[in-house]
Amino acid sequence: MAQPEPQLTASEKTKAAWLIARMAKRAVAGPEVDQSDLERKLDRLMDAARKREAEAKSSR
Repeated sequence: MAQPEPQLTASEKTKAAWLIARMAKRAVAGPEVDQSDLERKLDRLMDAARKREAEAKSSR
């Protein structure tokens, strides 16, 4: 089951856009280029945003 997408802060949106742009640049280089490091960074960013959002909802 896919996790819901959290609301991102401006900083998180900027970081996500930067990582996605780097992934696109690597994709242009060819399919043999490893992108797993960037995918992990994006996953960690999204997990942190979900955690932040959950903490904000629980404190209300």
